[in-house]
Amino acid sequence: MPAKSLTFDALRKQIQSGKDLAPIYLLHGEEGYYIDVLVKDFETEVIDEADRDFNQYVFYAPRIEMSQVMETCKKLPLFADRQLVILKECQAANANTIDTLHHYVSHASPTTVFVMAYRGEKAKGRNLLAAIKKFDRAVIFESKKINESNAALMIQNCLKEKKLNADAKAVSMLFDHIGTDLSRLYNEIDKLATILPPGATVTPEVVERNIGVSKDFNTFELVDAVARKDVKLIFRIAEYFRANPKASANVLNSAMLFSLFSDVMVAHFAKDKSDSGLMAELNAKSPWALKRVRTCMAQYNAWQTIEIIDALRRFDAMSKGQGSRMNEHDLFRDLLFHIVTAPGRLPVS
Repeated sequence: MPAKSLTFDALRKQIQSGKDLAPIYLLHGEEGYYIDVLVKDFETEVIDEADRDFNQYVFYAPRIEMSQVMETCKKLPLFADRQLVILKECQAANANTIDTLHHYVSHASPTTVFVMAYRGEKAKGRNLLAAIKKFDRAVIFESKKINESNAALMIQNCLKEKKLNADAKAVSMLFDHIGTDLSRLYNEIDKLATILPPGATVTPEVVERNIGVSKDFNTFELVDAVARKDVKLIFRIAEYFRANPKASANVLNSAMLFSLFSDVMVAHFAKDKSDSGLMAELNAKSPWALKRVRTCMAQYNAWQTIEIIDALRRFDAMSKGQGSRMNEHDLFRDLLFHIVTAPGRLPVS
């Protein structure tokens, strides 16, 4: 049988229960937050605090010989049923060096829990990976990066874990302010869970008051106004951003607009334009995301959308000093004007 793959929640439950722990754990992937949480769980849950001085070892891959790691793993626990060996920062070690650990994996000690953590990267070492995948008592967890299409659902799940509810606008404000940085996201939600009672609803006012995001003038409101082609509100928000540079960064605003119009272009050319068809095509996880795309489709046809995407690319280059010395707020205002007046000329000039 091959190695098992476990989800984040399933692996946390296994570690915290302390039962049926595997002799080999491989933690790897682009999202470092989940790796950090799991490693912390191993450090605090597997070995009793009184026994950690004798039966818990934490090594850093760039600063340790793999032969020493393997010898430690082969040791018998002292006055206990098992020992824990954690090898951190595996991503920073030479691939050929860490690959030598395959010699241990093939003969792993049943009394050692050996954890290899690659933070922010996929595992490397061809022989090591092959040995782990073949070992039926190994567990592999891949920490995948959160993307924009499932960020809203992830934020809602985080709030539910803390016994909090949230409306769609509050969720969008959190995403616009924090993005997919899970460490910051969990910290902010922990803050809200401390302030609010269980079962409370996280409203835009709560986010504004406790996290410092304006409920009226933020990236979400701007993108929403652009989707509706509410010209008066679009330029009102743009002027607010000019007067309050800390309220929102134009680079974030343009990135969110690019994401919106990219989805709109996909939707315009999708064969199945039903709700289910578009949600599958866009990998959308929430109805409000699809609603925004449909609203935008009604205001901008396919050729206008293509022209707007080209304008967004030009803005990105010019905002980095390529071919323009204009103030970034003037550039952004010109971009917004181009968006709302785009005639949809092809080819784009």
